[in-house]
Amino acid sequence: MSLVELIARADERGLAAGGLACLDRCVSLLGGDDEILRPLWAGLADGAEPEEWTTRLEQVRVKLQTDATDDTETTGEGGAEGEAVLLARRMLAAAPATRSAASVREWADACSVAALRIHRLLDASATGASSVDSFREGRTEGMPPLVEAELRRQTRVLELLAEHGAGGLRQAMAVSTEGRRVLRAVVSRRARGRA
Repeated sequence: MSLVELIARADERGLAAGGLACLDRCVSLLGGDDEILRPLWAGLADGAEPEEWTTRLEQVRVKLQTDATDDTETTGEGGAEGEAVLLARRMLAAAPATRSAASVREWADACSVAALRIHRLLDASATGASSVDSFREGRTEGMPPLVEAELRRQTRVLELLAEHGAGGLRQAMAVSTEGRRVLRAVVSRRARGRA
């Protein structure tokens, strides 16, 4: 089943986890540590009321001091890294204050695209068109390795939640943690290459 189909079939918890996992893997681009999104994960796991999501999301935004403007000068970097930071900021800025099925579906879909684009931007082997739509629809020809790994993680998170509900959250977080480490290593390697 393609990623687009998995998102279309996911329930509210699966969608929220899918969007959160994408943001979690990219949070280091915003200066966040490994624990910054844990309150949001915990809220999904313990079945917290939607109002709790709102409160916890606002706390995360304050901690990250995210400026959601589209001004690339605020990223402090140019090129691929600057664009990747901007995409990560937009993911956080677009997180719905009210956790409803409709709002998290739109957010999860946008986060999926943004996370794949971030991985494509930072993949040194990526060539050709920058669109990730065909990959999300199941056509994988010419997919750069970093994008392929991110696509697998997104798919796995949605599958875990579909199969196990709240019981799949711990495994989904582990998938996300692995992806966060990979992206952090890629960004570090690119920085060393520029030095």
